Amino acid sequence: MKKIKVSLAVQIFIGLVLGIIVGGIFYGSESAQSVLQPFGDLFIRLIKMIVVPIVLSTIIVAIAGVGDLKSVGKLGAKSLTYFIGMTLLAIAVGLISANIFQPGVGLNMDKLERSDISGYVHTTEEQEGNSIIETLLHIVPTNPVQAMVEGDMLAVIFFAVVLGLGIAAIGEKGKPVLRVFEGVASAMFYVTNLFMKYAPIGVFALIGVTISKYGFASLLPLGKLALTVYGTMIFFVVVVLGLMAKIVGFSIFKLVSMLKEELILAFSTASSETVLPKIMDKMEQAGSPKHIASFVIPTGYSFNLDGSVLYQAIASLFIAQMYGIELSIVQQITLMLVLMVTSKGMAGVPGVSFVVLLATFSTMGLPAEGLAFIAGIDRILDMGRTVVNVIGNSLAAIVVAKWEGQFNPPVVAKNMKTQKAS
Repeated sequence: MKKIKVSLAVQIFIGLVLGIIVGGIFYGSESAQSVLQPFGDLFIRLIKMIVVPIVLSTIIVAIAGVGDLKSVGKLGAKSLTYFIGMTLLAIAVGLISANIFQPGVGLNMDKLERSDISGYVHTTEEQEGNSIIETLLHIVPTNPVQAMVEGDMLAVIFFAVVLGLGIAAIGEKGKPVLRVFEGVASAMFYVTNLFMKYAPIGVFALIGVTISKYGFASLLPLGKLALTVYGTMIFFVVVVLGLMAKIVGFSIFKLVSMLKEELILAFSTASSETVLPKIMDKMEQAGSPKHIASFVIPTGYSFNLDGSVLYQAIASLFIAQMYGIELSIVQQITLMLVLMVTSKGMAGVPGVSFVVLLATFSTMGLPAEGLAFIAGIDRILDMGRTVVNVIGNSLAAIVVAKWEGQFNPPVVAKNMKTQKAS
């Protein structure tokens, strides 16, 4: 009898469906949540454990392979230019959508449930004390080991780039060190594949807890907001990112097909970190050189959050509409620029979407207490924006590779054939 082989993507999808069913059955059951939560937390912790070693080792190997400060600077400048351009586009799409569909108009605030956002307010107050200069200085770690322990990704990336350049500069003397990091990178990718076998269980537990805690009923009062956010994100991926992919000779649907396992995982866990190692590997297979994929994708996790800023734009206008506040075109352009700056200045901050919104509201004079109304469904919206963030960063590696003249489309065809054959 022939053994039926079920792909990882199908296993993760089955875990997702079963998690939704179990979460719905045990809606509001704290005991069910307490049973499932450890299984989900274990998966998140396993992935977080390997993210820093993978980012550190792959960037060091990639930069040492380039070995040219000018080339690295050019790569960084092009990446940042693309990130800023796509961020502005995502915010603009969000604002246009909120103006067209007006999800906050006609809502009765008395019938909406308020959630506690005091933790986000405290974080925002801490961050608002930092100037742009202090934020930039924070990228340079005083203690690289401490940055790794705290998972400060921008600081880890900076240290990895500097060390990679140093290894390249000393030539033969640096080769033993380079081989060590090459070994670490290979070992970590093996460990990633090993941990991914647990992904279906992790997804089942995490989505089960989410549905059990929030249920589908939480979406009903704010259904128009949820539909506007998800509809706009689908439009952004298919049309905006699709057009960008077409410009560089790629298909957005092919990209989504390549990343189907990672996208289901990102949606279920609402965490981009869970798929970082895999998308770096897959974008290298797709034709983006190792040094570009290893640099662009981790950096994009801090500077290229298309899904998050799109959501923040819609949420800002939603709150304004709910309170009957009219924002002029000039005010909305100001809002776009403020969102762009705050989203970049608070990269890596816990609960970043809410913290960015609170900081933006403070600047624009919008009622911050309005965010308490949407905090209850934030987790469900977060699942969608995480998927958009992953697609956006994956495409960024291809776009920058094409811009550098180093993208190799035939590799895509070759790898797609290999995947089909397996």
